[in-house]
Amino acid sequence: MYADPTALDKCYTITIYAPPMLLLRSAAMSLLKPLAALLLLAGLAAGPARADAPPDAPPDVVVTVKPLHALVAGVMQGVGEPALLVPGSASPHAFSLRPSDARALNGADLVVWAGPRLETFMERPLRALAGNATVLELMQAPGMELLDSRGGGVWQTDHGDHGDHSHGDGAGGKDGHIWLDPHNAQAITRAVAAALIRLDPARADIYRTNEAAQLARLAALDREIGERLAPVKDRPFIVFHDAYQYLEHRYGLNPAGTLTVTPDQKPGAARLSALRRQITEAGAACVFAEPQFEPTLVRTLAEGTPARTGVLDPEGASLPPGPGLYEALMRFNADALAGCLGR
Repeated sequence: MYADPTALDKCYTITIYAPPMLLLRSAAMSLLKPLAALLLLAGLAAGPARADAPPDAPPDVVVTVKPLHALVAGVMQGVGEPALLVPGSASPHAFSLRPSDARALNGADLVVWAGPRLETFMERPLRALAGNATVLELMQAPGMELLDSRGGGVWQTDHGDHGDHSHGDGAGGKDGHIWLDPHNAQAITRAVAAALIRLDPARADIYRTNEAAQLARLAALDREIGERLAPVKDRPFIVFHDAYQYLEHRYGLNPAGTLTVTPDQKPGAARLSALRRQITEAGAACVFAEPQFEPTLVRTLAEGTPARTGVLDPEGASLPPGPGLYEALMRFNADALAGCLGR
């Protein structure tokens, strides 16, 4: 039947050896599928941004707001630059993460924020972070002095008891603007340095050197601001946004209250009249707005009252980010207070 022996050999070869090859290929594929799944899971857990980082790369650090970013950048000088989430004059109270921000968070080794009292936009993204990220909540840092949030309006306080104007937890827990006290800035510096040293022990000496230098600068800044504000600490003033409690507490200032005004909605005649009564009742020497408020609105509010006007800035809206922002911000606010209250 098979006249050609070569053809017989080919038929025999196909019949005898092809099935083992198919079996081997099937077995290999059954092994590769779970292995590929394991590799995919490992890649997702590690996060995409650090997958190709060299072994000696500095930590990827993400910070929420500009004053905290400045303090972190000071500790990281000579190593790397932290990423900033809330840029320019944006407010952390109403900020929304962009896709690029989400990618930066997912690839971070260290995320630094004040806490949920200030940056509510961070709560859900932090819960979704890959497990390799260290999250440093500064309101929980050792040595941090926390103050209770206050209610709006004119505060009926004893002017002989400066700095303790707390209305208790009923006003909404703790105030998140912790950096406006240089003593808290020192606690932040220590907490950030400790976290970086744990993540990056090879550069521990650099972090410790930067930490010591920054602590010394903050101590000198604290003395400077204390001397600058001492002559005006008894003069009452009103702010639009209750963000300065830590500054007031540290230097024994005499805040009289807040005005509930939104920057994008001009108050009507009745509201203006009520606000002017608040200013007069408080005996405020100055009314302070913030950079996002139109100066004309501030002047309109102060018309018909003895109060002068000025601008305070809790976050450095117009200052360029970087290690020098914190000291520049604190000096700006000290100069604004001393300049308006001291006239």
